[in-house]
Amino acid sequence: MKRQGSLQRRLALGLAIGVTVMWLGGTLAAGLIVRHELDEAFDSALQEAAQRILPLAVVDILSREDSQATQRIAPVRSHEEYLTYVVRDRAGNILLRSHDANPAVFPPASEHGFTDTDTHRLYTETAVQGTIAVTVAEPLTHRRQAALEVSLALAVPLLVLIPASIAGVWWWTRLSLRPVRTFRDAIETRGSGDLTSVVAGSLPAEIEPIADAVNRLMERLRRALETERRFAANSAHELRTPIAAALAQAQRLLAEAQSPAMQDRARQIESSLRALARITEKLMQLVKAEGGGVLSETAHDLVPLVGLVAEEFKRTADGSRLRVTVPDSPVLSYLDPDAFAILLRNLIENAVKHGTASEPVTISLDDTGQLSVSNGGPAVPAETLLKLTRPFERGPSTADGTGLGLAIADAIASGAGTHLELLSPIPGRDDGFEVRMRLPGGKTKSRRA
Repeated sequence: MKRQGSLQRRLALGLAIGVTVMWLGGTLAAGLIVRHELDEAFDSALQEAAQRILPLAVVDILSREDSQATQRIAPVRSHEEYLTYVVRDRAGNILLRSHDANPAVFPPASEHGFTDTDTHRLYTETAVQGTIAVTVAEPLTHRRQAALEVSLALAVPLLVLIPASIAGVWWWTRLSLRPVRTFRDAIETRGSGDLTSVVAGSLPAEIEPIADAVNRLMERLRRALETERRFAANSAHELRTPIAAALAQAQRLLAEAQSPAMQDRARQIESSLRALARITEKLMQLVKAEGGGVLSETAHDLVPLVGLVAEEFKRTADGSRLRVTVPDSPVLSYLDPDAFAILLRNLIENAVKHGTASEPVTISLDDTGQLSVSNGGPAVPAETLLKLTRPFERGPSTADGTGLGLAIADAIASGAGTHLELLSPIPGRDDGFEVRMRLPGGKTKSRRA
């Protein structure tokens, strides 16, 4: 299944892009507005300059002896002149001009009002019934430079504001979704055997119904599992009692029987009842393994359990074949101790029954949480290995058994979120059979002897 993207990443990325676009859009709009306002201000300056210069120019021209001569206004001191002007008569003769005015910039004839050339913005004002006209010119580069400087003044702060806004959006999104992450972590960190309700905390209103639905589902699962466990326990008790009673009667019949034929019949009944008891016990173990509850809420040290289970087998005739290797430090796992004991008993029992009697059965648990049980014997075909974890499936061995040991162990492993690894021949050998399993949550902590 394709993994969906993070909600936090989606929200943060979407908001960050939205904020960035809004900042850029706002800056662009502000730049256009400022450009328009600058044009109006510059146009007003042109108009104001023309209207102030024209009366002075008229007085000066009319008071001259030679009114047709061109006069150039000398500057008071050297400076850059952004606004230049010329004063002309009706025929277009220049009567007066500013010191930096270039006659080529001004059109031969200008009508009252604003006009534009490729390089300048001009404004013309007339007086004395149109016989005298003043034209003020401003370079368009001056306006563009002013507009550029204002735009840069608006844009440069964005270099700080946009990253700060993105960081703020990311931080606020992460802070807002912290209860959701806490709820997720509370579900992920607990073992599968823990079906108690998860504390919702201060979840957002949109997520709170999901949390309530998850808690209700977990409560239903918990009740269902408890029902299955009670049924398995009650069934085991109810079946053990009549089987034990029938076995006792068969043993009494064997003791009281006089004829050899009757004794043989009693022994067959006793053997059948013992086999039925073993199958019943294995079926109850299988039901418990498949019903869940193989993980506990807290981690347990499983090293002592390996010794206890091995000690049970050492009391039997085949117990001397066991070779146990465990670390000196504890091996902590969330696997339920009872479930681990059932799993290990079945693996050892399988190895003792089906392994070569002259070779040892090796039980090993290392400090990384890997459990292995191996025995000697002919190599098992690969196609047979794939079937051995199915209920009532048996290999080529003729030893007595129920065909449920590996199925029970595999069900416990699956319920714990791990799996059994069946190997035959044993790595590094030409024969033998080995079962490996990685304990869930297997961790070690140092322990001094």
